[in-house]
Amino acid sequence: MGAGGAPSRRRQAARRPRALPTGSFPFLLLLLLLCIQLGGGQKKKENLLAEKVEQLMDWSSRRSIFRMNGDKFRKFIKTPPRNYSMIVMFTALQPQRQCSVCRQANEEYQILANSWRYSSAFCNKLFFSMVDYDEGTDVFQQLNMNSAPTFMHFPPKGRPKRADTFDLQRIGFAAEQLAKWIADRTDVHVRVFRPPNYSGTIALALLVSLVGGLLYLRRNNLEFIYNKTGWAMVSLCIVFAMTSGQMWNHIRGPPYAHKNPHNGQVSYIHGSSQAQFVAESHIILVLNAAITMGMVLLNEAATSKGDVGKRRIICLVGLGLVVFFFSFLLSIFRSKYHGYPY
Repeated sequence: MGAGGAPSRRRQAARRPRALPTGSFPFLLLLLLLCIQLGGGQKKKENLLAEKVEQLMDWSSRRSIFRMNGDKFRKFIKTPPRNYSMIVMFTALQPQRQCSVCRQANEEYQILANSWRYSSAFCNKLFFSMVDYDEGTDVFQQLNMNSAPTFMHFPPKGRPKRADTFDLQRIGFAAEQLAKWIADRTDVHVRVFRPPNYSGTIALALLVSLVGGLLYLRRNNLEFIYNKTGWAMVSLCIVFAMTSGQMWNHIRGPPYAHKNPHNGQVSYIHGSSQAQFVAESHIILVLNAAITMGMVLLNEAATSKGDVGKRRIICLVGLGLVVFFFSFLLSIFRSKYHGYPY
């Protein structure tokens, strides 16, 4: 009886639940509270992110570029969570700022943003916004920004890197160049659609009509077509336009000049050898034309058979034109190529 009862008591003892150590209960309670808090925090972040994206999509449905002040910039760009890329143009569009470059850049930026908004690839991964200096001065101060316009990309995670600031001075602000930069930074490809521009067609039609009318009026006397001086002038105009960088301006779309928003100083000559302003092309064109005029006068003084005194005056004027304007041209070259003279 006693021997048979021992195994039964052992089996009952084995089936009894083993009590947990006294110190483990607070730990389990703390772990449970931590899991609940983390889950609630994650849910709160998801809700906040959903609210942000919903608000941005609502703004984008109204305007392709929405304006931001300091509060909106900090809420939607600086403060996480984010799962979208934001392209921001920092500018100064108020008339009292007298920033003509800002207006030109804004037009290209508008074309780019409209192309993205109305494309089939439009999604909530990329947004376009703008911060005007007079509406977000604190943002400019926070980013230590002292020039406008400036384009920046704010990635979904982390801080912007150096490549997230668009090199406007070297590349220009054409919509196509901005789209290429955005594709490089975000892997989102924006196909630029420009509104039809009929000004070139109208100008060509007017030119053809003018030439046709002139030929019709002079149909009995077309000797001017064989005028060497006239064709030489036309050729020189084409040469001056091409050597001054007009084709580069047409391709890259650089600003006409650059005005410092702090001191108001206007720069007409770009400081880099990799870029130029439109005004710089005009200056180079005038300098080349003046040097050419000087060379023509020198040639005229050497080959003509007129009065010696008159030829001497022509020679001095031509020499003065060449020396003065060629020196001016070299000074511009030296300011752009800092290693000159080599």
